[in-house]
Amino acid sequence: MTNLEKYVKAFAEALEVPENEVPALKYGESSQWDSVGHMTLIAALEDAFGIMVDMDDIIDLSSFEKGKEILRKYDVEI
Repeated sequence: MTNLEKYVKAFAEALEVPENEVPALKYGESSQWDSVGHMTLIAALEDAFGIMVDMDDIIDLSSFEKGKEILRKYDVEI
């Protein structure tokens, strides 16, 4: 499984949305991505990539695309 596939799967499972809807997701724009969903997503990303996301990055994670940028800080290329 590629990093992109793991990334999409983490979003889809954590937020309980179909994988084809994942690229358009933004925090607060869907009922699934609320504060609880956000923390579930962070945990899923940490598990998928074996990383620990720091608090500033948790706060900055606001969209599918922004998440890709953040993961680069942890040497995860999507």
